[in-house]
Amino acid sequence: MVTSLAHLAMRLDPVQMSYAAGIEPDPWQARFLRSRSPRLLLNCSRQVGKSTTTATLSMHTAFYEPGSLILLLSPSQRQSQELFRKCLEVYRALDKAVSANAENALSLELDNGSRIISLPGKEGTIRGMSGVRLLVIDEASRVPDALYMSVRPMLAVSGGRLVLLSSPFGTRGFFYEAYKQRQSWDYYEIPATECPRISAEFLAEEQRNMGTFWYQQEYLCKFLDAQGAAFRAEDIDRIVQPELESWSFAPSASPEALRERYKTRPTELSA
Repeated sequence: MVTSLAHLAMRLDPVQMSYAAGIEPDPWQARFLRSRSPRLLLNCSRQVGKSTTTATLSMHTAFYEPGSLILLLSPSQRQSQELFRKCLEVYRALDKAVSANAENALSLELDNGSRIISLPGKEGTIRGMSGVRLLVIDEASRVPDALYMSVRPMLAVSGGRLVLLSSPFGTRGFFYEAYKQRQSWDYYEIPATECPRISAEFLAEEQRNMGTFWYQQEYLCKFLDAQGAAFRAEDIDRIVQPELESWSFAPSASPEALRERYKTRPTELSA
């Protein structure tokens, strides 16, 4: 049974909830749980604990922000259900410290009015929901842009938090765009080499079997251009610079007229 003192400790510090659930967080996980940022971006290797940590944050929000709506979105119902299952594992490890009105394989409703709902990445099943306190998008690099754009307005009135977590999947989509603007997020990048539970021997075997491209994408958090792409994304970004001034020259304009219009030195207009 969770005592009143334990509740107070967990309310003040989400890391204490992780410990109480039997999960010893890595330093980055503790920093993530204690973050107050409204926008969190996790670019992480597979199997470093990003889903478990996000599940702990979801339960903390449900426990200590009564009436909260927490949405868990993924590309498929199965993936959303897997993240929700981790929420239930934390909930049960805490002896269901807040009683539930309803609990099933897809959702949890607590006595304090908070709800955690897992949904597939289909726009039609999500539109119409509002008042979202925490919006979690798992495997974000594989979620369609249209879905992402349709769910962001759910946070407009509630002032809710947004968490994107994923490993990379090429240089495309909203997750990659968020990565390029990561200074605007509370950003976490955790390659497998920084996870104490993944051995160097396992990673060496994976690199041999997967090849460099897939190994770097799945384990080293690298956003890579699709194999066989004609141009690299960074080269396209370098070419397309909207801040550059565009000049339009009339074909019949004389060098003297051009010099007067653009204040250009004669040598710069020589043939």
